[in-house]
Amino acid sequence: MVEDNPGDIRLIQKAFEESPVGMRTVENGEDAIELLLEEAGGCASGVDLVLLDLKLPNKNGEEVLDEIRDEPRLNHVPVIILTSSEDEDDVVEMYERGANAYLTKPVSFEGFVKMAEEVEGFWLETAELPI
Repeated sequence: MVEDNPGDIRLIQKAFEESPVGMRTVENGEDAIELLLEEAGGCASGVDLVLLDLKLPNKNGEEVLDEIRDEPRLNHVPVIILTSSEDEDDVVEMYERGANAYLTKPVSFEGFVKMAEEVEGFWLETAELPI
């Protein structure tokens, strides 16, 4: 997860608490790219999914997404935009840049839990992801 808001970090981590998958969190775009490249190692990514906020310090979400899509070791990793922006232009732009999904942050904890269950159910249980 790439998120800079401490409150959202806690909510999202708590919402995914029941998930059997481990979650690593970084708070800015530069650290995100560094971690992803470190995890990618030689040629196959050790990351199954990226939850990416748009408004980040140092390197924003758009730039992070572009770098993920331009990097052969990472370009297969699903990227879900998870942001507070409901702007239709943002939605269109993120899909054009290669996002796999665009989700608006829920307003309640229960909404975060439901979103976590749906993300986990589809992306980690139903969808076939490259190894």
